[in-house]
Amino acid sequence: MSQDLRVGMVGYAFMGAAHSQAWRTVNHAFDLPLRARMSVVCGRSTDQVARAAVRLGWENHTTDWRALVESDEIDLVDICTPGDTHAEIALAALAAGKHVLCEKPLANSVAEAREMAAAAAQAQTHGVRAMCGYNYRRVPAVALMRDLVASGRIGAIRHVRAQYLQDWIVDPEFPLVWRLRKEIAGSGALGDIGAHIVDLTQFVTGQSISAVSALTETFVRSRPLPSESSGLAASANGTLFGDVTVDDAALFLARLDGGAVATYEATRFATGRKNALRVELNGALGSLAFDFERMNELEFYDGTRESTEQGFTRILVTEPEHPYLAAWWPPGHAIGYEHSFTHEVRDLIEDIAAGRPPAPSFTDALQVQLVLDAVERSAADGSWAEVETVLEPVQG
Repeated sequence: MSQDLRVGMVGYAFMGAAHSQAWRTVNHAFDLPLRARMSVVCGRSTDQVARAAVRLGWENHTTDWRALVESDEIDLVDICTPGDTHAEIALAALAAGKHVLCEKPLANSVAEAREMAAAAAQAQTHGVRAMCGYNYRRVPAVALMRDLVASGRIGAIRHVRAQYLQDWIVDPEFPLVWRLRKEIAGSGALGDIGAHIVDLTQFVTGQSISAVSALTETFVRSRPLPSESSGLAASANGTLFGDVTVDDAALFLARLDGGAVATYEATRFATGRKNALRVELNGALGSLAFDFERMNELEFYDGTRESTEQGFTRILVTEPEHPYLAAWWPPGHAIGYEHSFTHEVRDLIEDIAAGRPPAPSFTDALQVQLVLDAVERSAADGSWAEVETVLEPVQG
């Protein structure tokens, strides 16, 4: 590999734009052993991907992801497509000896995720690296939360509370976009945003979810089609409708393998909540609380202090000593959502250069997929469902 890390990205919509920002920025913010080169972006429409290449800063564009994956001019494939294409693209890229960054959730099924994790573990023995893009791990306040837990500041964790609340589909006239179709998205709020809080809580606690008791609900069961489609019934006024085949909301209780108990809620029907990701941990010695709508802050309760001094402390996570922040602005100057992706690709570049397995690995992402599967099984039959344990990945 040259000093350039030549990146080819498949997909250029919401996540593609976020990833492009990261690749564009990372070498300007961090001193890294490799330089990210935005070589090729891929999409289905020639005109649209050409415009995206100019807008997002890619050197070239293509409509053939297979040619991108097989090209000798690409070192890393970044997958920002809907979940139904993750497995095919990632497997081809790994087989071609390309490093892979794949957006979350890893796949649309446990079977696909298993195959991807096995392929990544095999590729790792040949020095090829693969990461799944759970970007909220790279928010500095979240990384600080993990550090405080790992250093024992809140003691043994007893309770975990996690919510991810959005409201972008509360209008029943909102169209049947791909995220509401199981054959493309895999699941609804559970996989789209619930996967984030599953990964984040396991990351900060160092514990894995071992069993769940869940319910899911679809509040609006049919929606107008965004464009013409065959084989679907029309309403009385002539507007075509299609069935929503994913969950609108998922709620579950969980046990973690370190002894903690937890509650999780993921919904797209929390009217007024735009992107409210919240996590609170209660331990034997203290508590920590994070709210993404105040992403530069972390609340810390130190139960070891004198009773006259106890209370939640607001930590402004903007100091250069905090995770990632030495690269950015003076203390008190906040960062944003896009920085989490820049931190993600920074870590990936450093891991590739050092020959280290990145995290979260495809095996880590498979474990999240197994939790999602257990939630769906529990919701279907109304009983507790065990989460299968995943073996450690092969080390390269």
